[in-house]
Parts: sequence; structure tokens; C-alpha cells
Amino acid sequence: MFPALIAMLLMSGAWAWFWPPAALVAFLVAILLCLGIYDVLQPSHSILRNYPVLGHVRFLLEDVGPELRQYIVEHNLEGRPFNRDQRSLLYRRSKGLLDKKAFGTEQDVYAEGYRWITHSLAAKPPSENPKEGFRVAIGGPDCTRPYRASLLNISAMSFGALSANAIRALNAGARMGGFAHNTGEGGISKHHREPGGDLIWQIGTGYFGCRDAEGGFDPERFEVQAALEAVRMIEIKLSQGAKPGHGGILPGVKVSAEIAEARAVGPGEDCISPPAHSAFRSPLELVDFVARLRRLAQGKPVGIKLAVGQPTELMSIFRAISQTGIAPDFIVVDGGEGGTGAAPIEFSDHMGMPVLEAIVLVHNALVGIGYRDRVKVLAAGKLITSVDIAMAIALGADGVNTARGFMFALGCIQAQLCHTNSCPVGVATQNAHLARAIDVESKAERVRNLHASTLSALAEVVGAAGLAHPRELERHHVFQRVSPWEIRPFSHLYPSVGAGSLLDGTARGFMQSAWKAATAERFGAS
Repeated sequence: MFPALIAMLLMSGAWAWFWPPAALVAFLVAILLCLGIYDVLQPSHSILRNYPVLGHVRFLLEDVGPELRQYIVEHNLEGRPFNRDQRSLLYRRSKGLLDKKAFGTEQDVYAEGYRWITHSLAAKPPSENPKEGFRVAIGGPDCTRPYRASLLNISAMSFGALSANAIRALNAGARMGGFAHNTGEGGISKHHREPGGDLIWQIGTGYFGCRDAEGGFDPERFEVQAALEAVRMIEIKLSQGAKPGHGGILPGVKVSAEIAEARAVGPGEDCISPPAHSAFRSPLELVDFVARLRRLAQGKPVGIKLAVGQPTELMSIFRAISQTGIAPDFIVVDGGEGGTGAAPIEFSDHMGMPVLEAIVLVHNALVGIGYRDRVKVLAAGKLITSVDIAMAIALGADGVNTARGFMFALGCIQAQLCHTNSCPVGVATQNAHLARAIDVESKAERVRNLHASTLSALAEVVGAAGLAHPRELERHHVFQRVSPWEIRPFSHLYPSVGAGSLLDGTARGFMQSAWKAATAERFGAS
């Protein structure tokens, strides 16, 4: 309606040059007013809903052409930490648009670190139904209510860090697409529950949603929340890649009544996440806590999430698993390159093991203690595209969680204002005026589209490699350039270990030395 009205005004504007100045100004104002009304009411572009008329300037600059974009890159004017081509790919996939490009690769294939997946001359047709075919059964022998999860799910983002509309769109998209939505450590809000999508309830060091008056773990509150039908799995967050061992705080001034209800705190009360858990202090107490939560959750899968730090501390957890026979149903491995709404630069840039190396260490350790078939490994940390997912699986992951990709589907433009409460597209803010930019229905559709298109792209990659399913990917399917004149397969860069090799002492290198130094009685060396 509004585009047609504007077109009519423009056609009539052919006579405007013969009008008096006042009439010409009134005519231009009418055009801008109509455009502004249309921008505010349309559901597709969050920028235009919050910044009518002015938002078109941004799109105009984006469309100037490759010359301007190249100038921006060469002079470091954009200041964004994410590949622009990948961001554009995610936007187009979430909108259901053509995601192809011309003129071949723009990667420097001779640069150190360049990776690629080997294709096969006996390529196979891609799976026709990756949504259902690429699923992961999560739940060990102590789990009575296993969950058949999608290979790709939404990683942890809390209500409080994200707006209510953002949470609703993510959960509604997960429901439509048949995949899971991680709540983040901010508790289960009504915005997580009402759309009806599957939830992975994350419990952090603040025990939000299941805490007592002193901020410790409350088993009765946990049991009530864990009984919700939407809660499919419980995830104990030990650390996250973007700021491992740091903790955090949501100031009381930002704690609204809705946030307080979700986190089981008082409105206006500071929400403090300590650096470490108070419910357990040692690896043995950690695995006991896992077993306790599984009982309280009536047999639902319980896992842990961590960014890998000191290898000896990781081996301490595996010693406790081996010694007690109590294992988590899944381990989420978060890479040091993972994202967050706010973190000290030193932490985000230089703390935490990168995700690929972390996957290898966790996978090999589980093989080394003979528990790999009981525990699923999920990976997180800037794993966005189908190739990222394929490489993670080749190294030992069973599935992938991503936050960044789904934020782009919501309309995130990487303004990097998440910590200021002034996100211009309404994703990472509690400002109701800004949050209204997110049209839940249309953004939920984009979330669903991105999930489906990414799995379809993964099916094409897997088929091109001559395989029928992502689980057939192995380390020899991926190569990496280690110097301008040398390439090596992942199988050489990341050697496998034998089943039970940590227990019988046949493992080699720092893994075996870390295992020998570890103890189940405390984190760290004995």
C-alpha cells in the first residue's frame, strides 16, 4: 500500500517544479512522511522500524558496491571481527534468498592456516531430509529420558542479555524447525516457555531460577523447573569461551520484574555470577552433582559446558568419571573464540583454548578412559557455516551449538553495543522502544530458515565428500596448510588415541602427562 502511495506521489511530482517553494517543501515532507510510516510498520528490517527514513542511508552505503567495501577493509574502517562474506551468507540464508556467488574463492589458499574438506570422485547425492536424518541421541545408560536432538541448536543466550522479542523469536523458530534453544544462565522466562520450543536449561554459578536466598543451589526450585515439559536437557555451565573464569553481573538497575521472575531474585537486585560454583568444589563433587540433577530431573539428560583451560584440570574431571562410573550425558566444548555481550578484551582475546583443539582434547580423553560411546560431545565457539560444522564433527564433535549465526537471523548488525542497552536493532537490549524493532513472527521464520538451510548445505558438503552422513566425517577428510609449501591432514595434526589408552598408559604426549598429574579429589595437579 505505502510503496504504491509513494509511487503515485513521485509521479505527481513531475509537476512539482512548477509549484511555489512552500508547496514543493510540503510535497517532499509528504513523501518522507509516507516512507516513514511504511518503515515503522513493515516487519522485515529492524533498522527501519527503529530509524525510519534515516535507516535507508545505511542500506544505500552498503549498496554502493565492492569498491567501497574494499576501501573499508583496506583502511580498517569497519572494525568488525567477523567475515563480511559469511555475515552476508547468513543473512541471505535466513531470508530464504539465493546464497550463491560468482568468480570463485576470495580466500588466500596459500596462507598458513587455510583449511579445506576433501571431495570425492564418488560423490553422493545430499540427504533429502537432513532435519530428521542428522539427529543426535543424547542420554547415557543412567538417563531414562534421552533426547533426540538436532545436530545444530541455538547456543546459550540469556533473557536479560537479549530482549524479550529476541528470545521469543529464537524459541518460536526452534519450535518450527524442530531444534533446541539453550536458555543461557539467566533462567527460564515466560518468553522461553510460551512459544513452545524445546529448551536446554543452562545452570551457571548464580543458579538463576533454582537459587536460595543466599544465592546457592535450591534443589526444590530446580525440581519444579526441570519438570517443565519444554525442558529437554540440563546443562551445568562451568565456564564459557569468551570469558572463562571471569563471572559476571547484571546490575540491579537492569533487573526488571520479568527478569527477576526468571532468575528467582528480587526486582532491582544485582544478579551476580561468581567465577566458580558453590554447589561443588572438586571433580568428585561435580560428578555427584551431575547424578543428583539427573535424579531431580526425573532422568532427563544432564551435561556440562566448559571452555578448556588447564589440561590437568580437565583430566581431573575424567579421572572422577572413571573412578566413580558417573558420567554426564553430554559435554559442550566452548572455544576461546566464542562470543558474549560483554567481556574484558584480555579474556576474549587470550583466555580459553580454541574450539578445534578443545574438541580434540575432550574427544581423545573420553576415548582414553573408554567413555566415548556414553558421552556426546557438542561444540560451540564461532562455528557458523556448514564447513565449520563439518570440521568440528571430523575432529570428534557429535553436534554444534551456535549463537552468532542465529543473532544474525534476528537482524544483528554487529553494532557491538550489547553491553550498553542501546542495541539499534532491538536484539541485545531491555529498552522496550528499541526491542519493538523485532517482529517476532518474521524473525522466527528467519531463525527456522537459517537452521534448515545450514543443514542442507552441510548435506551437500557431506555428499561431495562421498559420505552419506556427517558422523562419517573423519580427520583425514580435512586438510590444513601449515606453511606456504606444506599441507597436512587433520589426522596428522591431531592424532587419535586408542580406547582406554589413558588407563593403560599407552597414550603419549601431554595428554598422558596431564592424566598422571591429575587427581579426582581436586581440580588441578596432585
